[in-house]
Amino acid sequence: MARYTGPKSRIARKFGDPIYGPDKNLDRKNFPPGQHGMTKKRKKTSEYGLQLREKQKAKYTYGVLERQFRNTFEKASRSKGVTGEVLLQMLEARLDNVVYRFGLSPSRAGARQLVSHRHITVNGELLMCLHFR
Repeated sequence: MARYTGPKSRIARKFGDPIYGPDKNLDRKNFPPGQHGMTKKRKKTSEYGLQLREKQKAKYTYGVLERQFRNTFEKASRSKGVTGEVLLQMLEARLDNVVYRFGLSPSRAGARQLVSHRHITVNGELLMCLHFR
């Protein structure tokens, strides 16, 4: 199962939010990653740029890659209701996220590992995928 394995503090600094939970590095270095940080004059972000940042933030927060996120979005757009809210409901209903919300794991990555190693049963049966059926 694919997932992001790169530096998590860098992603948190990129967005300025603790995406993967509390991060001491974000407190010490409160500027974007890269050689110049905030020294460059940054232009006002366009509407597309803002939407892209929010999408990327949701992707990293829930630990899904682009293809899986796109498939979830398409499923949410086909269903009734506001697409954005339905998308977040679908991401929150994933089994690894439910395990994290119940407090069985301190992080979403740990919850994902519990689910993928088949330590979690739902109604007495092991689930092979991360989604409820």
